Amino acid sequence: MKRQPFELVLVKVRSRFNVGAMFRTADAVGITKIHLCGYTPAPPHPKIDKVALGAEKTVPFETHKTAAACLTRLKENGYVLVAVEQSRTSQPYFRYKRPSKPIALIMGHEIKGLPASVLKRADVHLEIPMHGTKESLNVGIAFGIVAYRLAFP
Repeated sequence: MKRQPFELVLVKVRSRFNVGAMFRTADAVGITKIHLCGYTPAPPHPKIDKVALGAEKTVPFETHKTAAACLTRLKENGYVLVAVEQSRTSQPYFRYKRPSKPIALIMGHEIKGLPASVLKRADVHLEIPMHGTKESLNVGIAFGIVAYRLAFP
């Protein structure tokens, strides 16, 4: 059985180190393309390259001025839009069953998360339950946790 496309959308992620780490993890889980939206930095850049260790050359990517156009195109092409964000409708990531359609996993800004306009476009919101006093994980770590669950159910 052919694997469905599995893409990553980064919305206004600031840190080049986070972007590099996500390229590297994307390679490991079989992400077919990364979409870099807004001011998310793109390769080549020494800080991205240092962490990505070559994945920035093997994982295809596109840049987009806004997330809206990117998400609209993905939706029109039959992708299920999966946002990783705490919200009123979010469900624990480990309860979500990956559909047999192409999916786009959406990750946001390190502090602000995903804007409401992006969350409204998403088909589902997933969250990582937290026991400690912090409300969230580093975006690269959160991506790794959810991406591995979706890649290897």
